[in-house]
Amino acid sequence: MSRFSNTVIGLLNLFTLLASIPIIGGALWIARSSATCESFLQTPLLVIGFVILIVSLVGFIGACFHLAWALWVYLLVMLFLIAALLVITIFGFIVTGAGGGSEVSGRVYNEYHLEDYSPWLRKRVEDPKYWMTVRSCILGSKTCGDIVMWSPVDYLTKDMSPIQSGCCKPPSVCNYQMTTMDQDLDCYKWNNDPDVLCYECDSCKAGVLEDVRRNWRKLSVLNVIMTLLLIGIYCIGCCAFRNTRRAETDYPYGENRMSKVRPRWDFFWWRWWHERRHSLY
Repeated sequence: MSRFSNTVIGLLNLFTLLASIPIIGGALWIARSSATCESFLQTPLLVIGFVILIVSLVGFIGACFHLAWALWVYLLVMLFLIAALLVITIFGFIVTGAGGGSEVSGRVYNEYHLEDYSPWLRKRVEDPKYWMTVRSCILGSKTCGDIVMWSPVDYLTKDMSPIQSGCCKPPSVCNYQMTTMDQDLDCYKWNNDPDVLCYECDSCKAGVLEDVRRNWRKLSVLNVIMTLLLIGIYCIGCCAFRNTRRAETDYPYGENRMSKVRPRWDFFWWRWWHERRHSLY
């Protein structure tokens, strides 16, 4: 029973070590792929993957070889990792709390407005350098190519992704038959050129943020599950660390063990007196 926690922590860390490999691989695939626009989540995935890999390796070595110093480092880093995940998760739920689409009368899809999202997210897409990267990504992914051949009936009966709704068509409030009336600024940014469309519209930026918001919410739920799992592993790791310290002292009650029983000052005198009496009789 004293070694049970060491075995469990070793197996759990072997599992998390193997699980970190696809996380790192997915982040690297995101970095190299030109058909995805999820670079927003690339850096967090890489950091989480490498941290889990290193921490799991240290914990696995410490548990299997009963190294108290390795388990101490493992528990310390694990504590910081749990705290960081809690902060990231709370921040994610706060940032992604605002947003969401608004229904369009007579249509299946929703439309999205930039002012509905948190200032922190809006600041990201309003950066020209960042937006040029996202715009190039959307063009390369051929997202709008799927709806080029749609008929007017398709626009009434088919759903769209947030990016398609915001970037591939003008807002539904635009009326190009009455050019003298004041309209939304996005109506003037729309162009039928496949390389232009509505990529500079605020609705396109809102569609990108909605896509990021949905993925980040999923990631936040995963972070909650991961945090609870790490807390459980941390508790088992504490037991493994305690068992390792006991094993190093060769006594089940820690370092404060009794190494030698010293006899009282009168022990030898008392022993000599009794041996003397027995010899006389």
